[in-house]
Amino acid sequence: QVQLVESGGGLVQAGGSLRLSCAASGRTFSTYAMGWFRQAPGREREFVAAISWSGDNTYYANSEKGRFTVSRDNAKNTVYLQMNSLKPEDTAVYYCAARRGLFISIHQYPISDEYNYWGQGTQVTVSS
Repeated sequence: QVQLVESGGGLVQAGGSLRLSCAASGRTFSTYAMGWFRQAPGREREFVAAISWSGDNTYYANSEKGRFTVSRDNAKNTVYLQMNSLKPEDTAVYYCAARRGLFISIHQYPISDEYNYWGQGTQVTVSS
């Protein structure tokens, strides 16, 4: 069992930055791939970014490439999402998620159903 707690959300002006954190419980954090998803009002949850268990591989949605950076610190059981050049359309609740398994196809990372555990989410609001 893994429990995930996100933090770092808030209100920021367009062009600004935020750094989200996701702290995980449990001793097996380093064996989980981690993903970030977001959900805006009236919209479906969508993939933002993901990172492999080792941190060697990262994946991004096209709209986030170059603006967002996902990283992890397995010693601290924490995954991060650095968000720069934020836009009003980035406004959403951001969730982190954990997926068991050391061998994951690149095609599986963006699929929310592939993840076993989810945090409660943190609100990010970008004003224009």
